[in-house]
Amino acid sequence: MNFGDSVESVGKVIDGAGVAAVVIGGLIATAIFVTQLFRGGSLDPTYRTYRRSLGRAILLGLEFLVAGDIIRTVAVSPTFTSTGILAVIVVIRTFLSFSLELELTGRWPWQSKEQPADVAQPATAAGAPSLRQRAEPAS
Repeated sequence: MNFGDSVESVGKVIDGAGVAAVVIGGLIATAIFVTQLFRGGSLDPTYRTYRRSLGRAILLGLEFLVAGDIIRTVAVSPTFTSTGILAVIVVIRTFLSFSLELELTGRWPWQSKEQPADVAQPATAAGAPSLRQRAEPAS
């Protein structure tokens, strides 16, 4: 077995770990979701927890899949075409990762945790109080 075959095998193992992370994470998240529903859990928070758990499993799987692609492309066949294809794959998977992160946390990865996206106040016209300010009692 030469170096190229070894690296190809390592890349396939890492790809397998990515697929396993998605499948096992999805099965565990689904099992927890069903268990919580049968125990009388409220649908809305249980569903939100299920989505977060499933999203985390997908994010972890995407990280493994990108790593496997990088290993196989850079170490086995570093041609201009294969590198370009890898770049497109990484851009697509990065977009998916950012989208999932936004969906799970409500903020972009570069935003601070002190001010989540759902706390931001909407801009109002002509200095009129927002709905939240009108609903709060005056102190």
